[in-house]
Amino acid sequence: MSTMLEVTDLGHRYGDHTAIDRLSFTVAAGELVCIVGPSGCGKSTLLRTLSGLVASTTGHVALHGDEVRGVPDDLAVVFQDYSRSLFPWLTVQRNVEFPLKRKVSRAERRARAAEALEWVGLSGAGAKYPWQLSGGMQQRVAIARALAYRPALLLMDEPFASVDAQTRFELEDLLLRVRREHDTTILLVTHDIDESVYLGDRVLVLSKSPATIVANLKVDLPAERDQITTRESDTFVALRAETARLLHGGGTVRPRVQADPEGVAARFLAAERAEQAAQASKRHAAQN
Repeated sequence: MSTMLEVTDLGHRYGDHTAIDRLSFTVAAGELVCIVGPSGCGKSTLLRTLSGLVASTTGHVALHGDEVRGVPDDLAVVFQDYSRSLFPWLTVQRNVEFPLKRKVSRAERRARAAEALEWVGLSGAGAKYPWQLSGGMQQRVAIARALAYRPALLLMDEPFASVDAQTRFELEDLLLRVRREHDTTILLVTHDIDESVYLGDRVLVLSKSPATIVANLKVDLPAERDQITTRESDTFVALRAETARLLHGGGTVRPRVQADPEGVAARFLAAERAEQAAQASKRHAAQN
């Protein structure tokens, strides 16, 4: 596969504070790569730098071989807060059409918007306003707007963090389906370890601020994934445990991820149960 995004020695500073430090990685065309890292490590700064919204202090970013200087014409971003990314005075159809106003004719705008809304299961909602929709449906509109633009690269900044768990699962599966059917290249930032493993072809694990890449984990899961069976698989649980260990300062990747998945899974789940039991005990003590 050809390289869609190439990041070389990328760094950014705010005054004396270094937010990200000499990051280098690539994203192949058609790939879905997830980025996870501790809170405040610079994930959002990284996305703003990759999108050209913020100029890097060091290094460079190239999109399909062209250096990024300013926001590229063929890049789209889906943000976490859907309530702020949609225009409440425009209908759903016109929200999706909006970025296309200076790009294509009116007829093509309407056709693309209708097609994108159908992709995300909202073909009957074009005449409604965002405030008439649920949170999950509003985020579907934001995704449809990005897809209608037909970007070479789709950046997503914790896009499902503001919805409930069931809606999150539905949106994750929607993203996998759209990516599979339309060969979309996606770079997704999330704080959710399970989500990164479930969605990604690879997971980039970042360190505490200033962000550096701790590990580049390949996700050896089938392309067709299921919220129940995939999350129950030994491979998923092992990768989830390894990612958690790396996020909590466990150092470099250990070969036991593949060599002993059952052992990793058992230790991780045991630690989770112990933490839950401790929290329950504290709540019980507080009530008494």
